[in-house]
Amino acid sequence: MSDTSVLARKWRPKNFAQLAGQEHVVRALGNALSQNRLHHAYLFTGTRGVGKTTIARIFAKSLNCLTGITATPCGVCSACTEIDSGRFVDLIELDAASNTQVDNMRELLESALYAPTSARFKVYIIDEVHMLSKSAFNAMLKTLEEPPAHVKFILATTDPQKIPVTVLSRCLQFNLKQLPPALIVAHLQHVLTEEHIEFEPAALNLVARAAQGSMRDALSLTDQAIAFSSGKLEESAMRSMLGAIDQGYLFELLHALHRQNGADLLGVAESMATRSIAFDAALQELASLLHRIALAQTVPQAIAEDDPERGRVLELAANFTPEEVQLFYQIAIHGRAEIELAPDEYAGFSMTLLRMLAFAPSRVALPVKGFTQAAVQTAPVVQAAQPVQVVQAAQPVQPRAAHVAAPVATPPAPVVPAAVAVPVVDAQIAVPVSTVAPVRHADDAPPDWNYLLGRLNVQAMAQQLAKHCVLDSVSEQQVVLRLAQEHKHLQTKMATDNLQTALSDYFARPLKLSVVLGKVEAATPAKIEHQTRETRQQQALDSVASDAFVSGAVTELGATVVPESIKYVNQ
Repeated sequence: MSDTSVLARKWRPKNFAQLAGQEHVVRALGNALSQNRLHHAYLFTGTRGVGKTTIARIFAKSLNCLTGITATPCGVCSACTEIDSGRFVDLIELDAASNTQVDNMRELLESALYAPTSARFKVYIIDEVHMLSKSAFNAMLKTLEEPPAHVKFILATTDPQKIPVTVLSRCLQFNLKQLPPALIVAHLQHVLTEEHIEFEPAALNLVARAAQGSMRDALSLTDQAIAFSSGKLEESAMRSMLGAIDQGYLFELLHALHRQNGADLLGVAESMATRSIAFDAALQELASLLHRIALAQTVPQAIAEDDPERGRVLELAANFTPEEVQLFYQIAIHGRAEIELAPDEYAGFSMTLLRMLAFAPSRVALPVKGFTQAAVQTAPVVQAAQPVQVVQAAQPVQPRAAHVAAPVATPPAPVVPAAVAVPVVDAQIAVPVSTVAPVRHADDAPPDWNYLLGRLNVQAMAQQLAKHCVLDSVSEQQVVLRLAQEHKHLQTKMATDNLQTALSDYFARPLKLSVVLGKVEAATPAKIEHQTRETRQQQALDSVASDAFVSGAVTELGATVVPESIKYVNQ
């Protein structure tokens, strides 16, 4: 294939009007050219293939067009045609990656002192300028600060962070953006229509996503696809060429997640494994699809009307809550980062899917057989008077009342060293405030402060302040709290402001929070929490003391129960 038939070269823009995207740069340069307000040095930054060198060459034509300095070069004069063909004597292009040394830069700067051969300006385009050595940059500084009137420098780089700030301060900097997929697709449609090549819109969408914002990469991939598919761009051929994931698998995975059907979920994963699909790429595509679903939930118009997957994306957007989509996205991202640590790619991929299933917000965790969530996870330490070889428990621990959790069967006891952990079942469990139904009051009575605090989204310092207060009153404009003098150190401005914001959000109206210092007779949430914790701890101690296994160990083996080792765990 000759250079003239390479799409990336054949369709390289010759003027600003043909440039796809980068309107902010085109507008600034166009105004500077029209008003003849020209700087001596320009720096174009951006990722590969976004148009840095192309804009530099168009700008060089605008400076040297025989019609005059203009934002719309004629394209037919000798200067324009020679620049397009790469034969213009006064346009010097330097690849800094191949000419990093100070000697190369000194040679270039010495030639800059001479007037242009036939042009209005001598233009130097230095590509990948960040590759220059420190000495080469130092050699540039004087010329960049006080250049000859006939010289213009255009620097281009993909990594501006590596350019010394002394050089950056002497340049007008323009950051070229990555091109959005929709713009790439529109440009490819125009190019292929002009080239009389048939295509499927879905195939162009794949190319646009694979190009990752680079128009040059998109045109190169299109060239490759034309050769791969014998002159017609089809979605199936494009997926095969790119190794792209069939979106159907991803939609099936999300539908299985919606149904919370683990068998279907793993069935799809096994089908993907059978086709040797790269699971790292699958997680990347899944995260991309979840991003589109999140966009559809927030701004449905963000999904293009002509997107062939629009209907399926909107359907999933309606099936999932925003919380679920955000959670699945985070799990997919972390799963992709951890897939190299998994035993194999399939294990890492399937565990990521199972994690989504397990942590879906709408799921209710099923109790593990033999245990209940109401059980108190205490682990008392029983100290034996001497080493004991075998301890045989005759019967499982029996509940002491109807509201005690299900019995925990005691397995055959292993060898017991100096200390042994004993499982304990408590009879009563503290229910979190957030799960208790609100206490109803008369219309003129304030709401239950303990219940209300469980509904507020506050920071740690604000929560401590609120826990040590009681609610005096709530009006349309104000909430009054009372705080004991011994806790006045909790009344910081940050805590008060955060608590006021949380109350305003909860009541859906602006409220002023007043915290008054004084005697607090009613039980504060902190005091209630402390009393509840002490009660539960005592219940745990009593449960251990009355346990048949523990009693037997104390009586028959001379063991001693260490009370400090018994801790009530609130679940």
